[in-house]
Amino acid sequence: MPDKISEIHTLLQAASTIPEDKRSYFFKTDANSYAAHDQFMGVSVPNTRLIAKKFLDLSSDEIEQLLASPFNEERLCSLIILVHQYQKATTNKDALYQLYMDNLKHVNNWNLVDSSAHLILGAHIYKQNRDILVTLAKSNNLWERRIAILATWYFIRKNDLAWTFNIATLLLHDKHDLIHKSVGWMLREAGKKDTQQLINFLDTHASNMPRTMLRYAIEKFPEAERKAFLQITKR
Repeated sequence: MPDKISEIHTLLQAASTIPEDKRSYFFKTDANSYAAHDQFMGVSVPNTRLIAKKFLDLSSDEIEQLLASPFNEERLCSLIILVHQYQKATTNKDALYQLYMDNLKHVNNWNLVDSSAHLILGAHIYKQNRDILVTLAKSNNLWERRIAILATWYFIRKNDLAWTFNIATLLLHDKHDLIHKSVGWMLREAGKKDTQQLINFLDTHASNMPRTMLRYAIEKFPEAERKAFLQITKR
């Protein structure tokens, strides 16, 4: 194991502050659950970020090795470093983007997706062809579908909302609760930029939306509007 990877592992172990019985509190790790594959060291996100800052010059090979770790915090550390390098890069953004895409199988929990998809994938394709989002949204892999909708968060921040609604439509009948939450969340974010566009979308689709997705989407609506939309949902 390369020295820097060993050092990161040692620092993360030393920074563990979360009791073992609470390390996976925010994740479903039971057998057959979405995070059954994952292991946790008990390191908080702020502490993981502090450690990542010490290794921002990690090589692409080292980033890839760290991203293959069985420990969630090590994969998160790797992604924090990769996001930083991508954002600061002037000449090798394509290579860093490709590194991310080549290792999507390791971006395999909701915290890993949410901390990277919009900042690498979304940012990279913002002014390019976006069809990869359709491919990911139609994937059998839960995390690729979540990556597809979360990537549009970058567009939302640029007041470019169409693709959020496009991908939300593709995921409207998804069966997984984590997709319901992520789609509803992104719809809510889009609604902060243009409430009327969100209302138009809901007027068409609310009756067929999973209730969790709808609740997330209308969270910022006035109470009367929330109740009205919740009364028409069928799911």
